[in-house]
Order: sequence, then structure tokens, then C-alpha cells
Amino acid sequence: MSKIVECVPNFSEGRDLSKIEAIKSVIKAVSGAFLLDVDPGAATNRTVVTIVGEPEAVAEAAFLAVKKASESIDMRGHTGAHPRMGATDVCPFIPVAGMTMEETVALSRKLAERIGKELKIPVYLYEYSASCEERRSLANIREGEYEGMGEKMKDPKWKPDFGPAEFNPVTGATAVGAREFLIAYNLNLNSKNVKLADKIAKEIREKGTKDKPGLLKAVRAVGWYIDEYERAQISVNLINYKVTPLWKLFDTACSVAEKYGIRITGSELVGLIPLGALKEAGEYYLKKQGEFTAMPEREVLKIAVKSLGLGELYPFDLNEKVIEYKISKKGILTSMSLAAFADELSSSSPAPGGGSVAALAGSLAAALVSMVASLTFGKKGYEEHFSSVEELAIKAQALKADLMKIVDTDTELFNEFMAARRLPKGSEEEKKARDAKILSCAVNITRSPLELLRKLQEVLPLTEKIAGIGNANSISDAAVAASMLKAAAEGALLNVLINLPSLEDAAMKDSFKKESEAACAEIQKGCDGVFSAVSGKLKREAK
Repeated sequence: MSKIVECVPNFSEGRDLSKIEAIKSVIKAVSGAFLLDVDPGAATNRTVVTIVGEPEAVAEAAFLAVKKASESIDMRGHTGAHPRMGATDVCPFIPVAGMTMEETVALSRKLAERIGKELKIPVYLYEYSASCEERRSLANIREGEYEGMGEKMKDPKWKPDFGPAEFNPVTGATAVGAREFLIAYNLNLNSKNVKLADKIAKEIREKGTKDKPGLLKAVRAVGWYIDEYERAQISVNLINYKVTPLWKLFDTACSVAEKYGIRITGSELVGLIPLGALKEAGEYYLKKQGEFTAMPEREVLKIAVKSLGLGELYPFDLNEKVIEYKISKKGILTSMSLAAFADELSSSSPAPGGGSVAALAGSLAAALVSMVASLTFGKKGYEEHFSSVEELAIKAQALKADLMKIVDTDTELFNEFMAARRLPKGSEEEKKARDAKILSCAVNITRSPLELLRKLQEVLPLTEKIAGIGNANSISDAAVAASMLKAAAEGALLNVLINLPSLEDAAMKDSFKKESEAACAEIQKGCDGVFSAVSGKLKREAK
């Protein structure tokens, strides 16, 4: 997914499991939205649900959940320990990956308007979505709670942003907004002393103490004791990891703890974490050690896990704790062994075929570029290039991952095209639907190798540069990267050309043809130059 958003609606029901199941079922029915967590509480009589996925799909799932809650929860008999003002009390959206806060705000406002219009529920916008500063705080909006909302709405100052300007006693009111991702995170101490844990918490948290502000912005913290672990912890809500990175929180807490003779032995992540937050920590600790940061993504994350001690209390599973990994679809082809992939490729099935092989060749080219850069970094005689090769390798690692995804995407799109051709065509309506689907799939399977060529164009300058400044002992690997890159480009071009006849739009056909031919020619010329220079040098040295 190019864009991932999280939504965490809170429903005022934590005791009747049948109502919670009904809400879960409508969320699960939405394609592109993933129900990651459901946390009901009997004492609070409240359930917190976590939905992650594509923006529009998550918004649809959230709307259906709010609708189901409005049909099944009657607020007139609700009691519970947690503050609340409606059946769906609050519904925040959080950008996870590829989403700006502005886009997230727009998504939240669109949902809020739909809830007010279609469900006739009064809706207030809060946090980043707020229509005025006074409504930015959820506590301000919720003040008076369900019992006081009817009277509150009579004040023009508290007219809802969307929906009827009168209280609905069955559904109550709802707050919808956008906020940053909150990381729930505990620091483990080598002590049972809660007082010391609380002292450290007060020094690091933004609020600080009555006399002194805290060291870290966007941090809320308190000390407590956990019987299960037989130790004290500092419980932290990191409400904006872009303001205070995870590594800074951990290192600052370690420094403060040392003053009290306390060691922070590790940490615990409660819930999930965005990939970017954990990766940033891994890169920070690698830089601190003077190490090369352009490692494969998972290796960088493993450094973060070790450095933060996230596996101290129990094993830390990246696939379960990192949001992007949790919801990612495992590629059928890219998860195969090399032998299995070759066997599948050699079968009579038309896919995988040349398109997937071209993408794989491109990914291997990028991998070789990163390898040569890695073998150059830190080596005597190449000091002036350390910064350049590290930056180059970081780009190559990202392109390697992007190209590897196309290995599966190309085959998936071809299979969709073949499935479209098998659609029924008995009636005129069926024929029209089939023709439209075939045309849509034809555009996709033609655009895919063109997108591949665009990615390969990004690999070319990296290949050319590493061949010029890379470790002389690995210069042959740079030339092999060029050879693989050229083969990938030629394969991608052929896959564009063979699919062009299936397109009906002449302008699109001409545009795809011209762009793909130009891209391939550019890559061929560059790769030939690299291969010629390297092979010529090696031949001269072999004499």
C-alpha cells in the first residue's frame, strides 16, 4: 500500500460481546481495511478498536462501525468508569505511512460530514481537524459528558460541526479528528522502587514537576510496579514520535536513571508501531556506532530491537509488532526459494514470465550496487567517498525493495487479465462488463512494465556512480549490476510492446511506446558504458 492510515474508534460498550461482535463483523467485511485489535473493558464499559489500511477503505469500515454502534448501543442506559458522550464516543484517524496530516484531516472531515448527514448524529471535530482552537481538545468537547450534552448544544458556541444541532439521546454525540500516532511504551528498570521510577518519569515527561518542566516534548510518563515482571517500569505515552524520536526517549531516560543509580535494562512496546519510528531508531544506533546504515530494512529494525531491549521480557516479532509488516500481503513468488521459483518459472504456466524475471533482475542489480557501496564504506583509501556511497546505498536498498514487489505484482496483474477474459459473455450486459474489465486489466499489465522501467532509470545513475568510486576489488560486481540492469530494461520494454495491441486509446498507446523505448535506450547506453569501462580495465590489468 502506498498510503496507510489508522483509525481507533472508541465505542461505549464493553460488556455485551454480541454487540462488539456485530461491530467487528462490519469492519471485517471491508476489503483493504484490517481489524488489528479489539480491546473491550467491562469496568469502563468501552471497547477500543484498531483499524489499519488504505485510507478510503478504513474510512468506509469506520463509517459502517459507527452505523452499527448507533443501531445496537442505546446510551440512555449506559454507565461506565470512562468519560463518554456517545455510542461512538471518539473516532480518531492517524497517518501511518505515505499520508500527510493534511490528507488525514481531510479524510476525517469527510467521514464526520457523512456521519452527521446519513446517521443524523451530532459530530464535533477535534485535534488537527478542529474547526476552532477551543475544540482542539477532546476534553473540552466532552466536558459535561453524555448527561450534559443536551444542554451544552443549546449554546451556539457548541453547535456541532456536522449533523443535527440537537441532542440525540440514543446515540449521543461523536468526536471525529486526526492526530499523530501514539506509541504506548514501557521502560524496564532493574529495581522494584516505584518512587524512583516516578522521579525519572517526571524528569523526562513534558509536564515535568510543579517546579521544573520536563526534558522531552510530546512525552507523558508515570512510574509503576508490575507484579508479573517483578520490577518497576516507567509507563510512557509518546504522543508524537516525530517530535521526540524513540531513541531519544530511551537514551534520555537511561541518562536520567543513572543519576539515581538505576539501570534501564530494556523496554516493552504495547500494541503496534509504525515502521518509520523503529527504523529511525535502528539508523540512529548504527550511526552512533559508526556503522554503515544502508542495510536491508529488517536488519536495521533488528538493530533497533536490540538497542532498545525490546525483546527483554518476551520475544519481539517484527511481523506482529510493525504495522506495515502486520498488514502486508506476503508475495507468493518472492517468498519462494530460488529453486522453487526456477521450477515455477519453467512450468507450462504463462505466469510468472518475462515481466517478473525482468523485475527480479532489476532488484538484483540494485542489490549489487548496495553491496559494492557497503564494501567501499570504511575502507582505507576511500574516505572521501564514505558519505556518498552510504547515501547511494540507502537509495539502492529502497529501489531493491520496490523492484522486488513488482516480481509478484506483474504476475498478479497478468492473472487478473486472464481471469477477465474468462468472465461470462452470454448477455449484452455481461459482454459490456467483460470488455470493460479486460480493457482495464490490459492497461494495468501494460503500465506495470513501464513503471518497472521508471524504477530501473533510478537505478542507472547509482550503478554508474558506484562503478566510478566503488571499491576496486568489487568493480566486477558493479559491471554485473549494469548487465542485470540492462537485461531488466530490455525485458520490461518487450513486455510493454507485446501488450500495446490490447489498448484501445491511441494516444495512451503512443505515449507508452515512446516513453518505454526512450527509457530502455537510456539504460542500455548507460549500462554499456559501465560494462565497457570495467571490462576494459580488467582486461588491461589481466595482461
